[in-house]
Amino acid sequence: MLKTYKYKLKPDKEQTILLNKHFGCVRFIYNYFLNECKNEYEKNKNSLNYYDNAKSLTQLKKQDQYFWLNEINSQSLQLSLKHLDTAYIRFFKKSAKFPKFKSKHNKNSFCVPQAVKIKKNKLYIRKFNNGINIILHRTFKGEIKQCTISKTPTNEYFVSILIETTHTPLPKTGKIIGIDLGLKDFLVTSDGYKYKNNKYGKTYAKKLKKEQKYLSKKIKDSFHYNKQKLKIAKMHKKITNSRVDTLHKVSTDLITKYDTIILEDLNIKGMSARCKPKRDKNGKYLPNGQSSKSGLNKSILDASWSTFVSILTYKANWNDKQIVKIDRFFPSSKTCNICGYINQNLNLSMREWDCPSCKKKHDRDYNAAINILNEGLKILSSGTDDYRRRGEIRPTTVGTTNEAFKILN
Repeated sequence: MLKTYKYKLKPDKEQTILLNKHFGCVRFIYNYFLNECKNEYEKNKNSLNYYDNAKSLTQLKKQDQYFWLNEINSQSLQLSLKHLDTAYIRFFKKSAKFPKFKSKHNKNSFCVPQAVKIKKNKLYIRKFNNGINIILHRTFKGEIKQCTISKTPTNEYFVSILIETTHTPLPKTGKIIGIDLGLKDFLVTSDGYKYKNNKYGKTYAKKLKKEQKYLSKKIKDSFHYNKQKLKIAKMHKKITNSRVDTLHKVSTDLITKYDTIILEDLNIKGMSARCKPKRDKNGKYLPNGQSSKSGLNKSILDASWSTFVSILTYKANWNDKQIVKIDRFFPSSKTCNICGYINQNLNLSMREWDCPSCKKKHDRDYNAAINILNEGLKILSSGTDDYRRRGEIRPTTVGTTNEAFKILN
């Protein structure tokens, strides 16, 4: 199994300068040959591949005006060309947009594909013979395949180390659960347990708005501008780290307790897009056209449902657990889990509702979680899992079939 471990680096002044040179040169090579590929196609209708660009790179490094490229690890420069070639291949396969030029104001990173070693809390790669101090907050076992060094907007340096290792799956529990993702509570299970939605974005919204207001009044690229920009970046970092920490804790708790997890196949991108405020052609808000759901859009994105499902899925794959997704159009919140009555008048503001058929009072999210569980059990027992045929979940048979039949009966 391939795993990635991320650690913080503590480079000295000379190493910081050399790291920044790596970022700049890798970005320059990518942009230079992207421009060459575009010009070649416009003039001669020919496409340049990785091998053509690699030959040109060798000649480029021999020119006096580009002598500084020799200060950089040559393998990192070559890997940048491979990334460009991959971007073109994905574009021609219509799985991605046309490659864009990279900016130094965005993410800065470079990859080292070989000769990566860690000894005595130091990272050793080519061009860094003395080693870079690394904070090993956790150990790992396995063979190092490659590493990627990156710089964050807060001027911190991190290394992501890809290793080939073995993984011991968590023990089986034989339990199955249905979960409903929400905004009032982040997650409600069919067992009735609720995970709190901390709403980190909303918590820091006022403070962040205040700091951004100060930034807008300063001269761009001045000392105080950069100082205030760094302060805002640290706030964004705190929000992101807090959110990701919660997602990992909740997902690990679910994977540890249950063997099969059933959830809805939510169209999160479509849900958030419908909630965006209306703008004119210039991108400005229309006077009377601002959507009343713009706050809902922020809440959906703040909850990070998509990231949570991704984390939950790969942890299930690691531990031989199963994720089942039911149809996104299944009316889980509107359906009574007792008699099956569908309440067509249910809206987002109604957190509880009474079933006119069986007179049962329902908590909206708990009722939805039970309906999701029942629908998932029908899929498991009948073997008509459309999502499995499309390859959206891991095709693993978990020993919970008997448990499923017990709950259904």
